Amino acid sequence: MNIAVTAASQVQRRASSWALSRNNLLQLHRRRPAELKATTTSLIAASNQLQQQKRFHHPDPFNPKTTKGWKAALKESTIPTTKFDQEIAQGLLHGLPGASSITDRTIPTFSRGELPHFAGINTFLKAPYIEDSRNVGDYDVAVVGVPFDGGCTYRAGTRFGPQGIRRISALYTPYNYEKGIDLREQMTLCDIGDVFTIPANIEKSFDQISNAVAHIASHGTMPIILGGDHSIGFPTVRGLASVTTKNIGIIHVDRHADIQEKDLDERMHTTPYFHATNLPNVNPKNLVQIGIGGWQVPRPAVSNMIERETNIFTMDDIEELGIDKVAEMALERAWDGTDAVYMSYDIDSIEAAFVPGTGWPEPGGLLPREALKLVGLVAAEGLCGMEVVEVSPPYDHADITSLMALRIIVDALGSMVSHGTLKKSMGIFDKEFVPI
Repeated sequence: MNIAVTAASQVQRRASSWALSRNNLLQLHRRRPAELKATTTSLIAASNQLQQQKRFHHPDPFNPKTTKGWKAALKESTIPTTKFDQEIAQGLLHGLPGASSITDRTIPTFSRGELPHFAGINTFLKAPYIEDSRNVGDYDVAVVGVPFDGGCTYRAGTRFGPQGIRRISALYTPYNYEKGIDLREQMTLCDIGDVFTIPANIEKSFDQISNAVAHIASHGTMPIILGGDHSIGFPTVRGLASVTTKNIGIIHVDRHADIQEKDLDERMHTTPYFHATNLPNVNPKNLVQIGIGGWQVPRPAVSNMIERETNIFTMDDIEELGIDKVAEMALERAWDGTDAVYMSYDIDSIEAAFVPGTGWPEPGGLLPREALKLVGLVAAEGLCGMEVVEVSPPYDHADITSLMALRIIVDALGSMVSHGTLKKSMGIFDKEFVPI
């Protein structure tokens, strides 16, 4: 009842106020018509201006000075099509001309090259497969698979990671609209195949991995490694370190610390950075770990972090400081006194809802756009190599984890191409490759 009375009183007061204002306006009209007219004109002008602001506050999409989207569209015309034209000609040569009923005479009988996306042999991005690994030096970047999950301590399946990433990579073209780059036209990429790992033997597999990575890097070609579980983080860095006299920093994106000495009495996927930072030219003070946290960081790893004075950013750090600041600080530490930086990206660093196909998911990680921004900022300074690990297709849904891993890689490559840093660090490899 009190609420109804109060409401009625408010209505009555508003009605009285409106009547009073109306009477005042009428009196003003009678006494000062010129002043009222000027006031009314001013109000109408202000109203029109407000309407224009509301209606036209968005930038004009056809003005290249206002939207990045339009600038990207204009930039596309500056990218050559030379490599694409060569690919078409080679496809017709090797795949035979298409049937006479085919109007598009660039289509061969046998599928060759990028198209159709659903056909062909799934190398990474349909890049050339080099059967003779001695020719790897002819390319800027070589993708190599490491199908190994012998270092898993919970659920296996990452041995199928390279297959999964390559399979979904057929979905992509080498052109990125926002960045205005075409990897096919602006760099050379090959797929060297997989390392021959030994499923029942971790240490023998490690030796194989180190040899493969060292071989690629010693030719001045940047290795992109498709994991595999994260135990391979040690032999990949060991391979790089073995063919240079220079110092290497590491940026490691993960939810887990991966720096304990042993796990289940072996060097498993929880231990790579204890052993990598024992290498003489890989200082633990140049190890930067981003995204660490949750309920799966073993306590034995924490004492090693403190003892070795590594650099740790949790998700709380990222929320408080922002991606740009964390990337800036990470680069400062990783590059301090080093000659190159290696990036190890564990796919489980991303919020578990987006990457179900991984061996040890942990909620609360990076969102996909945050992950891509971080990778782009880190890669912009140049990398001497990169790995994406812990993709486990048996646990994946609709290839979304493999797709995210693919996007991490191509965004890193795209960032280096657009900043002119793709080959920046490859000159550090100044030692002859001596196989283990």
